[in-house]
Amino acid sequence: MNIVLLGAPASGKGTQAELLAKKFNLYLLQTGALSRELSKSDERIEEIINSGKLIPQEEMTMHVINFLTKTKPDLKDILFEGFPRFISQYEALESFLKNKGDDIDAIISLDISLEEAVVRISSRRTCSKCGKTYNTITNPAPNGVCECGGELVQRKDDLPESVKVRFEYYEDNTKKLIEHVEKLGKLTRVDGTQSIEEIQKQLVDIVEKVKLK
Repeated sequence: MNIVLLGAPASGKGTQAELLAKKFNLYLLQTGALSRELSKSDERIEEIINSGKLIPQEEMTMHVINFLTKTKPDLKDILFEGFPRFISQYEALESFLKNKGDDIDAIISLDISLEEAVVRISSRRTCSKCGKTYNTITNPAPNGVCECGGELVQRKDDLPESVKVRFEYYEDNTKKLIEHVEKLGKLTRVDGTQSIEEIQKQLVDIVEKVKLK
């Protein structure tokens, strides 16, 4: 069972993906985390990420396929979060999985507006020590520091100007992918403005139905 979870920046797909992967024991591939790991040894990628832009689509596809080949060669029970973002990436991933005897079983989109995205991401803070994420509005850290004692910082790609760039990329590319797979009858939409608990409940219901097929 392979699931793709899509959504605009700050739609909550990272949080939901982690909960869903734990619930169904899925291998979680988060391309945001993969991109940040790649940026540690590549200044060009680091600059791309900090500006709010995306790694070129063909290059990112290559990184994902290479990463999967090394870490999850059976290609089963994977939850893709943040990938694919383009129609070309979707077609490449689908082709890759089918050539290995598997497929994409469900594609889910968490939908929110630009205004909501800016408010959510601009309020996000990350621990410089352990990497845990807080939100000054919905999930503030007690006493303004992480529970591990680490300092909370705002990532460069979480600044309002970067958020708007990221959302523009979403509108120009991922939204087209979402519309494409929706026309193919492969998409399920979920309102990303709901509570974490309600969204998770709906996602669990969707995956349960996929398991029964």
